[in-house]
Amino acid sequence: MLRSSLIYLAKAVAFGLVMAAVFIVFTRFVADPNGGLLQFNSGSELSFSSAVRKAAPAVVNIYSLSINQEQPLNSSKLQGLGSGVIMSKQGYIITNYHVINKADEIVVALQDGRKFSADVVGLDPETDLAVLKIEGDNLPVVPVNLKHAPRVGDVVLAIGNPYNLGQTITQGIISATGRSGLSSRYLDFLQTDAAINAGNSGGALIDTTGSLIGINTAAYQLTNDDKAGHGINFAIPIELAYKVMGKLIKDGRVIRGALGISGEPVNQVIAQILNLPDLKGIFITSLDSGGPAFRAGLRPRDVIIKYQHEDVTGVDMLMDRIAETKPGTKVDVQIIRDGKTLDIPVVMGEKPVRYN
Repeated sequence: MLRSSLIYLAKAVAFGLVMAAVFIVFTRFVADPNGGLLQFNSGSELSFSSAVRKAAPAVVNIYSLSINQEQPLNSSKLQGLGSGVIMSKQGYIITNYHVINKADEIVVALQDGRKFSADVVGLDPETDLAVLKIEGDNLPVVPVNLKHAPRVGDVVLAIGNPYNLGQTITQGIISATGRSGLSSRYLDFLQTDAAINAGNSGGALIDTTGSLIGINTAAYQLTNDDKAGHGINFAIPIELAYKVMGKLIKDGRVIRGALGISGEPVNQVIAQILNLPDLKGIFITSLDSGGPAFRAGLRPRDVIIKYQHEDVTGVDMLMDRIAETKPGTKVDVQIIRDGKTLDIPVVMGEKPVRYN
């Protein structure tokens, strides 16, 4: 009886020791919802240092120089400061268009102290993106995971060079998410409360695994001054930035299709006035005179219900499909006009690029 009790007690003690060891190990590493591990230091304090070490070396400082043409020999001056992200060993760097716009010379500084003169590969004002290229060996490259979709509430880190203070990390969460189509507008962006100050533009927004999820681009301000923000900052989703980068490397610009229409979603009032069967489609409010839709015979008050045989579910969806269609392509646009369904072929035009 005594022996059985001792054996039972020994087993209980052994089990307790094993569980204590497991608990000690577990408290040092906590699973991250993004697929990584959040490490705690010996003081049980949360740290993102591992993620920063992976991404930060690939975030560069960009110095945009402007030369006064009236005094070209002695009037070189810093026009603006910003950040960029090295995306490949070949030296391709993503940054913001507004960071390098109108710069006569661009200097890229790495965190290891190296400096390079950069060439402009391509510019896309519509998404506020630009691609630069530098020539160098052993360039650090940021980790990218295009398969992971950021979610509201995810912890994120913004890396950049605010106010030319040197590389700085700020932390926050994803406040809202958008889309990733080529008809990009502010609503397409990731919204975060991680601070994005002047100079952070073009820098990296990373998740807790160190993977790039966005390119920092703007902070919302109530006034025209650059005082403290309001926790409303924006980053271009990496899926969109990566897509634009590929097009800029290939063509030097983003070639977008254009239909030459403006429209709004069908609501109950429009559906009742036009006697539509449901609330699907886009109500055409205006046409560009001489544009592709105008030449094909589309009219204001037509309702587009299909584009290339795909149901039109909203303005954003239609604008993305139009932008992604190669100019010169003949597309089928299905509309409702005066209660009748019509299929109208339209030859796509090209949306002009407007550089500021």
